[in-house]
Amino acid sequence: MANQQVDSDVLPVLSISNPRQATSTRSSSDFDSKSFTTKSRFDDLGRNPGWSPSPNGEVADPLHHPQPSNKDVSGGGGGGGGAPVEAISALGQQVGWVTVVALNFSQMIGTGIFSTPGSIAKSLGSVGASLLVWVIGIVISFAGLAVYTEFASYYPNRAGAEVVYLEKAYPRPRYLLTVTFAFQTVLLSFSSSNCIVFATYVLRACGAPETEWREKSLAVGAMAFACLVILLSTKWSLRVSNALSYLKVIILTFVAISGLVVLAGGTKVKGVRDHNFHDAFRGTSKSGNAWAQAVVKIVFSFAGWNNANNVLNEIPNPVRTIKIWSPISLSIVSVLYILAGVAYFSAIPLEEIKSSKTLTAALYFEKVFGTTAGAKVLPALVAVSAMGNIIAVAIGQSRVLREVGRQGVLPYPSLWSSTKPFGTPLFPLVVKFTLTAIMILAPPFGDAFNFVVDLASYPSQFFNLLMVLGLFRIRYWRKRNDRDSEVEGGSEEIYKAWDVALITYALVALFLLIAPWLPPAGGAKGGDVSFWYATYCAVGIAVILVCFLYYLVRFVLIPRARGYRWQDEVVTLDDGSVTNRLVKVYKSE
Repeated sequence: MANQQVDSDVLPVLSISNPRQATSTRSSSDFDSKSFTTKSRFDDLGRNPGWSPSPNGEVADPLHHPQPSNKDVSGGGGGGGGAPVEAISALGQQVGWVTVVALNFSQMIGTGIFSTPGSIAKSLGSVGASLLVWVIGIVISFAGLAVYTEFASYYPNRAGAEVVYLEKAYPRPRYLLTVTFAFQTVLLSFSSSNCIVFATYVLRACGAPETEWREKSLAVGAMAFACLVILLSTKWSLRVSNALSYLKVIILTFVAISGLVVLAGGTKVKGVRDHNFHDAFRGTSKSGNAWAQAVVKIVFSFAGWNNANNVLNEIPNPVRTIKIWSPISLSIVSVLYILAGVAYFSAIPLEEIKSSKTLTAALYFEKVFGTTAGAKVLPALVAVSAMGNIIAVAIGQSRVLREVGRQGVLPYPSLWSSTKPFGTPLFPLVVKFTLTAIMILAPPFGDAFNFVVDLASYPSQFFNLLMVLGLFRIRYWRKRNDRDSEVEGGSEEIYKAWDVALITYALVALFLLIAPWLPPAGGAKGGDVSFWYATYCAVGIAVILVCFLYYLVRFVLIPRARGYRWQDEVVTLDDGSVTNRLVKVYKSE
């Protein structure tokens, strides 16, 4: 067997202030008990992918705190690129059930319910189909929530949701899924669609001319404001998010109740209800592409039911909180969405909704409450809703990006992981702002909203499919190793999703990967953008391929050519953050 030589310039001796936060092995006797050279937690995973040695020689779960029982009760693998557990989150634990509900509310009730009904109606062609697809969205969301809740019960001490779940489900090939998901997460971490809608409604509320660069400037400013709020204080950003979240519920409840009044004939709107709901499925599109486009918009509108999973390690008693309050928040939003959809079709003729683009809600207020309300009041309320969504999404995604950085596969992992100077994720917020600004300024403005929504959704369906398959894999691993009923630390109960929920979520992901390639009725340019209808699919695949090529070059070809391998090293930063960094271990014959 070849001897290993470690490049001393690359793998220095570290001083670990809390060895329980790092999973390492003492490699020789020439060090004292306070300073030792860390070794990869995954050197011996080929023999048992669920176990790794801890600093005292005991066996511990590679991604959880060492337990007195010395058992890995989490299930799954712990392949290369897995971030170490932070015994105490460097971001604190300030997320109670009120904030869990608010984070989910605020990301779900953003711009989708106010801006997508027009494009959905245009795609599907009928009132009945447009309302049915919202019901489909509810089913998809609850199926997805079941998947995420089961994952959360296995890994309650990790933030970042998908980052962790894919890392644990696919430890081999080493670094492959970790690198691919990490880079696509960074590249697609923009929130430009919500910022665009915010800018559109602000200008409409102010009665200002809606010029392209005025809207783009406002959209960039909105993202800058959200990132600044989150950067300066975790506590106050959560409070702002909570306040805007519950305000948005009040706004949407008002829309829903006003729609019931319209249905009962209590407003000046007459005749629309009977025309729209008579033979409601007349004109329904039979195009698979049209339905795929509509489902993508629905998924976008419901996105956020899993936002609390992104801050899981900031929640005291996380699994119980998620199990109770995430379904409650999704149920409330589901009812309000259906009632809002009915309200729109009760007051606005179908053809006008089809041509309303992102201003469906403003058109509704104009029809029901008059020009002043439609032109001033509702747009202002929707702008507030959009800002709340921007902040909530940025809070969750900054944690996702930080967790991706802590895995060590991105350049400068300490920069991604650090919470200096304000106890907040500075660099992830800078990255998110920069990419959002680019995606606001770069695409042709008229197509920017639809293209960005579609682009962000396509690669995510690929990883959603992998997550479901990975969950079945983790279940099998736990059962095979007689740990199916074990709970980490004995303080939480394992949540088991129904198989039908997993299968439903997987089939939807598969449908959304295939159906968008089917030509729309209008031909190559008959989609919801002015260019080739499947551009977002091609770009989404290209993003994944670029990430894979990066993995292939950096983690396979170059190490093989230069005679070294990558190894994980756990580093504790000054602020208490714990992160991996990759070091080169050279081999000599």
